[in-house]
Amino acid sequence: MTEAVGAYILVVEDEPSVMAFVRAALERNGYSVESADTGAEALRLLQDRSYLGIISDMRTPGEVDGAALYDWLHQHRPDMARKFLFITGDTVNEETARALERTGSPFIEKPFRVSQLMEVVRKIIGEPK
Repeated sequence: MTEAVGAYILVVEDEPSVMAFVRAALERNGYSVESADTGAEALRLLQDRSYLGIISDMRTPGEVDGAALYDWLHQHRPDMARKFLFITGDTVNEETARALERTGSPFIEKPFRVSQLMEVVRKIIGEPK
């Protein structure tokens, strides 16, 4: 049984400045944020919680990167995999490009503006509840 976490979006980002930027943008627009510094931490949270959506950096420290996190969701929580947004500063990297193409998940490239982030969030996650 998974515990709903209200109108929370899970943000997986290891760069404190990017996390602060994304958190501030989301909170100013009515969303609540739960954060994880690593993909492994995100997986622990996802074991027993549901979120409105997930925003994840493609490259996170440790063995579980954004693509592996998406793959886990796709297999175990497909409802949330459909509400997944990658943020990345590395779209020219072949591995990143292949993962983005394979998942078909939306992404925005760093650096991005609040308006870009919010447009995609509203499109894939919806309005805050």
